[in-house]
Amino acid sequence: MLNDLLTRLQPQLSLFGENPWLQAAMVLLLALVLAWVFDRFISAILRAMARRTSFKFDDHLIDHLHGPVYFSVILLGLALAVLLLAVPEPFNFIFNSILKTLAYFVWTLFLLRVIRSLLRFVAQDERHVPVLHPQTLPLFENLAMIVIVVLAVYVIFSAWNVDMTAWLASAGIVGIAVGFAAKDTLANLFSGVFILADAPYKIGDYVVLDTGERGEITHIGIRSTRLKTRDDVEVTVPNALMGNTKIINESGGPHQKFRIRVKVGVAYGSDIDQVEAIMMEIATANPGVCEDPEPRVRFRAFGGSSLDFELLAWVEEPALRGLVTHELLGAVYKRFNADGIEIPYSKHDLYIKQAPGANDA
Repeated sequence: MLNDLLTRLQPQLSLFGENPWLQAAMVLLLALVLAWVFDRFISAILRAMARRTSFKFDDHLIDHLHGPVYFSVILLGLALAVLLLAVPEPFNFIFNSILKTLAYFVWTLFLLRVIRSLLRFVAQDERHVPVLHPQTLPLFENLAMIVIVVLAVYVIFSAWNVDMTAWLASAGIVGIAVGFAAKDTLANLFSGVFILADAPYKIGDYVVLDTGERGEITHIGIRSTRLKTRDDVEVTVPNALMGNTKIINESGGPHQKFRIRVKVGVAYGSDIDQVEAIMMEIATANPGVCEDPEPRVRFRAFGGSSLDFELLAWVEEPALRGLVTHELLGAVYKRFNADGIEIPYSKHDLYIKQAPGANDA
């Protein structure tokens, strides 16, 4: 490609005589002028056109594209200058390989920045790609960085005529050995990737594990997930276990509201309408109870010694479950005492058929 370009420029270069150093200097000067023109005028025109569009990503693309194009024009001029000077081998190969390496490095940085900006742009609106959101953004950024860097290393080695076949075979053997030696770690790693991609829970959610632990998710890592219980105890669970167990996400669903159940029994003969009205009044007066959905009272069963009622109310988040339940139970007990509504409890009567030692008397 460079030879074809040089052939097209040869009629113009012949105007400066047959001196290859002078021709190389003019090519390099032309490259600098073109790079300056692009930097001052063309990039400014492209930015102005991008601002007129409603699509915001093209503004970032133009900003990222400015540097690589500028340096690529200069590197192209240097490559043509080296070709005009007919540098002998192996110096010609070394100079060209250095220029290619610089070009690959510049465009690798460009790809890393563009991919990072694109991922962040898409993550702002989950309607584009459901699996890409702020929680999974670091995962996709790291994966994209690894792929781009690996490809860049392969291309750079190819520019120096280094055969990568043996290196790839060695890497495959080493990968198999590492896979067998660290299978548990890799299991946690892949489970962490699936957890971040599937997002069954996020940081701040209250979850209940299959083993009974309940707490708030504080960290989702590649190897493990950490949650803090209500006792301020941090529990670290390997992602392999989190991926293969049943998890109840109390903060999941269309909103974070959580329903609490307050069970109360009253004595037989109580006015059930009065009981229901009192419990509803207590629920609506509590500031921790949501107005929507509104609380409700249900008469559940005829118990062995009581009429069983249940107050159903919603709180804004699962963390308020204990506090609001405490307040409702206290308010119900005080109000029932004030209104003479009995809350039955288990009673045991002991009958003594005969006092000890009665026959001896």
